[in-house]
Amino acid sequence: MLVPALVAAVGLVLGGTGANAEAASVCSGRPAETVKFATGELRVYKSRGYACAETVTTKPGKRRAMSVLLQARGGGPVVDSGRFTTLAGPVTVHALHRCVRASGSVAGTSASTGWILCSR
Repeated sequence: MLVPALVAAVGLVLGGTGANAEAASVCSGRPAETVKFATGELRVYKSRGYACAETVTTKPGKRRAMSVLLQARGGGPVVDSGRFTTLAGPVTVHALHRCVRASGSVAGTSASTGWILCSR
């Protein structure tokens, strides 16, 4: 009885089969930038000294190639890529007083932010 309830709860948190680009974020913090593209959205969030990013597909359910990259200026990129049904990420970097850039892709279509959050 506990297992079905737990599976249902996890499905709601991760988006389940009815998720779309409007799905709740798994990143913490406040939304800082959203870039929409043909097959999904790249979302960047800012929380205290950290930035978080995720890529969300507009058509969840089918496994497809997805990725998200987040990099703080002066640091290396953090990447999550693979074949996912709903989203790639979250990825987080320390970004206190540092600009960040992000990029994401779903099924070969991509978007990027350029350097952002430089004055925050």
